[in-house]
Amino acid sequence: MTLASTDQLRDPCPDKTRSDLEWNRLLGALASRCVSHMGRELARDLPFAATRSETRRLLAEAREATELLAAAEPLPVVELADVSSAIGRVGASGVLAPVEIREIGKALGAARLLRRYLSVRRSRAGALYEACSTDPTLDALADELASAFDPDGLLSDRASPRLKELRSEYQTARTRMLARLDDLMSKYEAILQDRYVTEREGRYVVPVRSDAHERFPGIVHSTSASGATLFVEPRAVIPMGNRLKVLEAEVQREEIAIYTRLSARIGESLASVIGAIDALARADVRAATARLAQDLRLAFPELTDDARLALSSARHPLLLLDMIEAMPQHTGSAHATDVAAESAFEAVVPSDLSIAARRAVVVSGPNAGGKTVALKTMGLTALMIRAGLPVACAAGSTVGIFEVVLSDVGDDQNMTKNLSTFSAHVRNLVRILDDTQPGALVLLDELAGGTDPREGEALAAGMLDSLTARGGAVVVTTHYEGLKALALADDRFENASMGFDLAEMSPTFRMAQGVPGSSSALAVARKFGLPGTVIERAERFLSREDLQFESVVKKLNDERAALELARAAAAQREAEAETLRASLESELHNARDREQRQLSKEAESLLGAVRRSREELREVQARLRAKKLDVASAKEAEKALDRVAAKVAIGGELEPFMVREATGGTSAPEGPVADAATLKKGARVWVPRLRAEADVLDMLGDGSVRVQAGAMRLVLPAAELRLATDKRDEAEPKKKAAAGATKPAGGAAPASRDPSGLEVALQTSDNTCDLRGLRADDAIALAVTFLDRSLNENRHVCFLVHGHGTGALKEAVRRELKSSPYVRFFRAGNPGEGGDGVTIAWLS
Repeated sequence: MTLASTDQLRDPCPDKTRSDLEWNRLLGALASRCVSHMGRELARDLPFAATRSETRRLLAEAREATELLAAAEPLPVVELADVSSAIGRVGASGVLAPVEIREIGKALGAARLLRRYLSVRRSRAGALYEACSTDPTLDALADELASAFDPDGLLSDRASPRLKELRSEYQTARTRMLARLDDLMSKYEAILQDRYVTEREGRYVVPVRSDAHERFPGIVHSTSASGATLFVEPRAVIPMGNRLKVLEAEVQREEIAIYTRLSARIGESLASVIGAIDALARADVRAATARLAQDLRLAFPELTDDARLALSSARHPLLLLDMIEAMPQHTGSAHATDVAAESAFEAVVPSDLSIAARRAVVVSGPNAGGKTVALKTMGLTALMIRAGLPVACAAGSTVGIFEVVLSDVGDDQNMTKNLSTFSAHVRNLVRILDDTQPGALVLLDELAGGTDPREGEALAAGMLDSLTARGGAVVVTTHYEGLKALALADDRFENASMGFDLAEMSPTFRMAQGVPGSSSALAVARKFGLPGTVIERAERFLSREDLQFESVVKKLNDERAALELARAAAAQREAEAETLRASLESELHNARDREQRQLSKEAESLLGAVRRSREELREVQARLRAKKLDVASAKEAEKALDRVAAKVAIGGELEPFMVREATGGTSAPEGPVADAATLKKGARVWVPRLRAEADVLDMLGDGSVRVQAGAMRLVLPAAELRLATDKRDEAEPKKKAAAGATKPAGGAAPASRDPSGLEVALQTSDNTCDLRGLRADDAIALAVTFLDRSLNENRHVCFLVHGHGTGALKEAVRRELKSSPYVRFFRAGNPGEGGDGVTIAWLS
């Protein structure tokens, strides 16, 4: 049966692998982040997924918990004691102690909280909801257990009516007896050592002087250490004490009966209770996983069923853990803590690591250069995925589901078992060879070392050939030149090297795949103080082949270094280009700001001219209302009207301002140039000269176009127009024809009330209210507010711009005007005033 044909997986972590990769230490870090005893126990022996589907499910749970923590909505886990022994005793029909019953009740309450939390977030945490769901019928049991105890942990009187009755009777009897003892102490005060009541052998006694006890009738229960005091139970309260003993026994029997009943209730739902406790432990581990992912910046790679790894910027999780734990604790700002955590994270050098089934990676390089760290990083990554844990790599990484991780790392020399370093190594190789199959990840540190170099090299080559033939994904570290050469000649094998900085004489800890690495033994020896004469003699003992191979390796490393420099230079150029782009965007933004400020200045100048024109209009209106104009005054008023008309006419000083006021201040960007093919009646265009949008009313024969911008209509050459997006409401264009059928003849609104003696209707921004785009209710409210404000400001003419549309808004406005007590007269606008899209109202 092939790997893809079955979903069942074997245990991926033999004892040797667990020891080599320090798997238990990683689980310890996970357990330390759990808050409950059950969660810590589960984390310390975290099971691996038994199937591929289970692997994906575990990772989905961990991802959801991590996302909830990132959203400041962590899983609600609480500290709980170990209840496993109590559960076992309930299963054997035993009676639980009060503290055990309380802990189980607390656990059931926590399970209810978890279930409700996940129910609310089911769309975001579906996998956690399925994994940690509990029986809702346990809520009644949780309430019963909680109500049986007081907050201080004592069994409550509410646990049973009989218990409440017995405790009340006991308290009454005790109170009577204490009162009787108090009377006796008053009577015999002269022969008492002190005035108090205490207990001896479960009986209430008083302290009597030893030289006078014969005068105090009662039973002596004990004496003081000095013998000067006798503790005597007065004969008069003996029957009372006997009654207290009987009542106390009855109370204890009732309490035991309650504990028995509550234990039986737990036993009735034992399967559901066990499920709830397991769900709490699982949720605790998932919450701990989220905290571990946050602390170590773990990620969720893309998962594949193929036995392969393609890790980007992978880091050893235990090295990250060491750096985080060694980080000094900052009691100051959160920023200082984040900076320290970032520094600790960056101290662990990342590497890109990859391996696939039936292939082998031969890792070479200097001692202490990070070869074994890379080996362990791959192994821990494969195990973490099988356990449902995120891994220490960058986004975009791909991790396969491996059947088993086999390793031989470190020295298993054992004198008591007569095992040398090499013999122990060979024994491990035999076991690994037997267990290797498709889906196995094999990690071999210093393969076939500790023996004759030539024979060890041959043995290592044979092992690589056999392991890859059996379907394993093999990663091996070595100093053998023969294995490096084999990787150059056989497509199944690939070289990889750990970098070494010759200038600094230290390893870089970065892996480069595709090129072999030099062991740099002589360079390292020179760095650590070996005399130069020794180094020179050693170099003379190197064979010509060794020197040639080292030369080739050095050339490859130089080329790789040059490529890295070129890549770094390209990255720098890209960064510079991005900086330049940002600078240009900033310049463009500043230029636009300057233009806007200039326009603001022009607008301010125009506003000044508008104010002056309004003053002239007010003076003319005042004279007209006074009706006391002589010939000279009439001519002067006529000249003032002509001046204002010249300013607001097309090409006049206030033309752009009046157009923007009439059109709502549109400032849309220019579009493409309009032509005869794109222009048609009803099209929306942008008029650059007016800096406003307009509607096309008609196409004239000479190539010019009649347009309407707000209340203004004008004829312009087609070349001046630009296409623009129509932002008006076009939700129901087909209703216009039906709405038009209901208009009065000529499209004008019917006149209302007395039109005689009306003021001349001159439109300004102050007396215009734009209602277009509003719903009818909102438009009416705005119009009424505008009319109120106009009355308060002594304004007598108002222009209500509602547009054409379906006609519904127009009719609503005019109905409101017809019923308004403020409106003296209203009518539709003339063709030069906006037509039927405007209603002009005169206020009384």
